[in-house]
Amino acid sequence: MTILVTGATGTVGRLVVRGLGAGVRAMTRDPAKTRFPDGVEVVRGDLDDPDGIPFDGVEKLYLFAHPPTAREVVERAVRAGVRRIVTLSSGAVTHGYDTGHHLPVEQAVEASGAEWTHLRPGEFAANTIGLWGPSIREDGTIVHPDPDAWSQPIHEADIAEIAVKALLEDGHAGRAYTLSGPPPLTRRDMAREIGAAIGRDLSFRDVTPDEALAYYIGAGWPEEVARFILGLSGYEGGEPDDFGDYEFTVTPEFERLTGRPYRTFAVWARDHADDFRA
Repeated sequence: MTILVTGATGTVGRLVVRGLGAGVRAMTRDPAKTRFPDGVEVVRGDLDDPDGIPFDGVEKLYLFAHPPTAREVVERAVRAGVRRIVTLSSGAVTHGYDTGHHLPVEQAVEASGAEWTHLRPGEFAANTIGLWGPSIREDGTIVHPDPDAWSQPIHEADIAEIAVKALLEDGHAGRAYTLSGPPPLTRRDMAREIGAAIGRDLSFRDVTPDEALAYYIGAGWPEEVARFILGLSGYEGGEPDDFGDYEFTVTPEFERLTGRPYRTFAVWARDHADDFRA
């Protein structure tokens, strides 16, 4: 049995590859730049080129969401013999904020006739590296206009763990798992945990949302992503999403499937301490 992992060098994909071990085919645009354990077959491929994806002998697929070619990729996979697809989707689908990105990929997978499982994580803790890492490494500060805003970041290892289960075990077909992450904490709490992990006191810069937006764009973040992160626009652009009386909850799927709670942000910060050191 061969399992193809698309997005194999991504935040979650690389951990899915390691969790699956031997028998996995890791697809990346540049195999020369990858480092995976022995027994992993590394192949060149691109979701923008469905005809070039090496589906020969593949029975199961971990699918990174790429809407422009999703239907063609999935149809080609099923024709080649893929019978199970696990999709990296988003919690924004569960909450109704995503209708144009992850949702169409889910719909393409469901229409394919293959067994399917969707993973719908919330905010990636790993986003903190790109958002806060540069300024923390520079001078121990964080650029964010509202340190007391609540957040619920999830460790990428928790997402990968469920992906591996859904690929290897039966009983997950037709399920969409909303993976919330551990109990919420404030941005200030997150800074405290990162500081504890690297042995450094961190502070927030006094910035407006527009100043933070300019900083993130200057650091290389796409404007539409930076605007969403700062609450200046909705998930798919336009006016900010109306969360109304939205309450953070800890969804039960992860503990039910693994027998333990989500990894905390403190654990994530310790796992990624080197990413925040100068």
